Amino acid sequence: MPRQPKPADISRIPGALRLYQVSSTITGVFLLLLCIEMVIKYGFGHQIELGGAQGFLALVPTDTVAAVNLSTGILIAHGWFYVLYLFADFRLWSLMRWPFWRFVLIALGGVVPTLSFIVEVPVARTVKRFLAENAEETAAIAEKAQAQA
Repeated sequence: MPRQPKPADISRIPGALRLYQVSSTITGVFLLLLCIEMVIKYGFGHQIELGGAQGFLALVPTDTVAAVNLSTGILIAHGWFYVLYLFADFRLWSLMRWPFWRFVLIALGGVVPTLSFIVEVPVARTVKRFLAENAEETAAIAEKAQAQA
């Protein structure tokens, strides 16, 4: 029988789900941008320059970027958003008390292009279904917490 979330953690699950959904979308978008950037860099030998002599946004030969290197910016941004994505994944996984394989599957969403968009839908559906099935318990816990505050 699968483990269920602790009753005290049920009120924290909606916030964890929102953080996961937002970070999943942002990480997925930056991963797609990173893939496009890698094709441009390694396939065509160019990098993306922002605010240089060629205009606001330009493709310049690799290692000749004189202004802001947007290619590196995309790489760095994806890396940091992936850290946020892993944190959100871990938080949701630990609150829901899922098996470890599910954590790994969700974590792969940040490194396999488009997987974050694909995995996010069933994860959100599962969590929302759990919350709907336990709505009374969640309301009772929220009332109890409000009474203590």
